[in-house]
Amino acid sequence: MIESDPDDDVVLAPIGDLMRLMRRLRDPETGCPWDIKQTFASISAYTIEEAYEVADAIARESWDDLEDELGDLLLQVVFHARIGEEQGLFDLGTVARAIHRKLVRRHPHIFAVGTSTDETAQRAIWETIKAEERRRKAERTDTAFSALSGVARTIPPLQRAHKLQERAARVGFDWPDTAQVWDKLLEEIREVEEVIDRPDARLAQEEEIGDLLFTIVNLSRHLKIDPDQALRRANEKFERRFGEVERQATERGKDVEALPLAALETFWAAAKVLEKSTGPDANDVTKRQDPGAERNE
Repeated sequence: MIESDPDDDVVLAPIGDLMRLMRRLRDPETGCPWDIKQTFASISAYTIEEAYEVADAIARESWDDLEDELGDLLLQVVFHARIGEEQGLFDLGTVARAIHRKLVRRHPHIFAVGTSTDETAQRAIWETIKAEERRRKAERTDTAFSALSGVARTIPPLQRAHKLQERAARVGFDWPDTAQVWDKLLEEIREVEEVIDRPDARLAQEEEIGDLLFTIVNLSRHLKIDPDQALRRANEKFERRFGEVERQATERGKDVEALPLAALETFWAAAKVLEKSTGPDANDVTKRQDPGAERNE
C-alpha cells in the first residue's frame, strides 16, 4: 500500500469537478448536442492532436502552455472514460486502477523485497514483464502472439518503424553493426533509382521509397538518434532558412513567387551562411536540451 498524501484531496477535487462537468455535458436531456453525439472514434483525432500539442509546448519550454495543453489532454481521458462508463465498459476509476496496478507490477525493484536495483537489470525486468503482458493479452483475445504484438498501427509511421525494429532486435533479428545498415541503405537507394524514371511503376516507386525510409529509421536507431526529432529539426531548419529567403526577397521589393529559381537559390545560400554565422541554436530550445546534438548540413 502506498501512503496517502495530505494534499491528495486538494489535487483530486478538481478531477471530480471535471468528471461531473463531463457527465453534465453528456446528459441526453440537458447536455451539449456536440458533446452528446461524440464517440470513441470521433474524438480519437482530438486525443492525438492534444498529445502533440503537449509535446510542442515541452519542445518550446513554454510551461504555461504545457499546463494548458495537459488540461486539454486530461479532458480527452475524462471524455473517453465517460463514454466507456455510459456503455458499461469502464470508467475513470477502473482506468486509474488499471494503470496503478500496471505500474506497481512493472516496478518490482521498488515494491518487491530483494529485487535488483541495477538499472540494466531493471530495464530487463521491465521488458520481460511487458512481454508477458502482451502474451497474456494475446491469449485473452485469442490472437497469435508475436514479438511485434502491441505496436499500435495508429502511431506516426516513423515511430512505428522504430518500435518494430526495436522489438525485432530484442529477439536477435537485427544488423550486427552500423556498417551493414549503411550498405543496406545504399542498396535501397539503388533500388529507388531503378524505378524513379518509370511513370508506369507508381506502386513500385512507393514500395521502394517506403523501404528506403524504413532503412533510414534503422540507421537512426543504430546511431541512437530519434528519427522523429531529427526530422523535426530538419523541418525547423528549413522553415528558418525559407523565412530568410522570403525576408531577402521582401527587402528587395520582390515577390518570392515571381523570382526565378536561380535567385531563390542565391537567397537560400545566403540564408545558410547567415545561419552559420549567427548560430540558430541560440534560439532553438530543442537543441539546448541536447548540447551534443550537431546541426545537419
